[in-house]
Amino acid sequence: MVTKEAEILVKVTRNQFVESLHRGHLVILDGNGKVVTKLGNEKTSTFMRSSAKPFQVLPFLTSGGAERFCFDEAEIALACASHSGEEIHVKTVKRMLEKSGIDESYLKCGAHLPFNEVVAQQMIREGREPTAIHNNCSGKHAMMLAFAKHLGQSLDNYIEENHQVQREILEVISKFTETPLELIRTGIDGCSAPNFALSVEAMAKAVVKLIFPPDEFDPALKQACKTVVSAMTKYPELIGGTERLDTILMKASSGKIISKIGAEGVWICGVLPQSKWKKGLGIALKIEDGDDRRARPVAAIEILRQLGIIGQKELREYSPMPMKNRKGEIVGFAQACFDLKELFC
Repeated sequence: MVTKEAEILVKVTRNQFVESLHRGHLVILDGNGKVVTKLGNEKTSTFMRSSAKPFQVLPFLTSGGAERFCFDEAEIALACASHSGEEIHVKTVKRMLEKSGIDESYLKCGAHLPFNEVVAQQMIREGREPTAIHNNCSGKHAMMLAFAKHLGQSLDNYIEENHQVQREILEVISKFTETPLELIRTGIDGCSAPNFALSVEAMAKAVVKLIFPPDEFDPALKQACKTVVSAMTKYPELIGGTERLDTILMKASSGKIISKIGAEGVWICGVLPQSKWKKGLGIALKIEDGDDRRARPVAAIEILRQLGIIGQKELREYSPMPMKNRKGEIVGFAQACFDLKELFC
């Protein structure tokens, strides 16, 4: 990853003394791909991680696979999700597998305890082991398996880079990010599927095309984009879950945005077309040190506040984020330290 010229985005203070700093890169593009504002180096490259999910589902939609297996918008939303493993998520994944006639044993994402701590602790108390369905990426994998079946391809190796499912996904990533196939570096994600290293700017370009597809896209691809946006805005609780950033942001914005986190401090956001931005906005953020828990939510919320997407007093429990001691007393804050208004191009 190129880290040149990263800028301080979040500071952590204790008794008003700066204890830690989080640097990163941010770019906001309008619907024409023009830079609205930026911080750091928009050419910085990093893996999209789970921020790629809304794009990974697109070739499944354009192929007719979702129609064949009668996937509804809730199931499309879960294909885009990094879910918390709550009951609503587990049930939806199971329904996706049932509709496509595929056994859970084919999932190759691996197993981990649900991200939701209440659910995870309950499973531990009951002596229940997590399965692949509890993996936060199980919706994406259920979609990939259905895609492989729809294409008449092997289910056993659907996550390998040379599989037709992954080749078609890579072509979509290339198209949306305006990055030639040969220039996209790939790596293996935490869920074992291929992932894509791209510039922060390229990620923002992809978001712009998702929320406001260009004229050159064929009708099927335009409709697929519309379906993904509709699914994400209609079912924000499926994209993340209780106390998860994507869900919190989309609910707070009342359907004005789509939001998708990625591991290691990545976040993409699409501001849907409105009077101020006729073709919407594409936002891409990378926290340089990969912090997901305090730097990313603090920065993301402040970005949306400064853009006027959410109110100045909304989500104050998350940004500035209180730092607490072992007794639960507030002893400091993680807070954003940038002013986008001064940077509007």
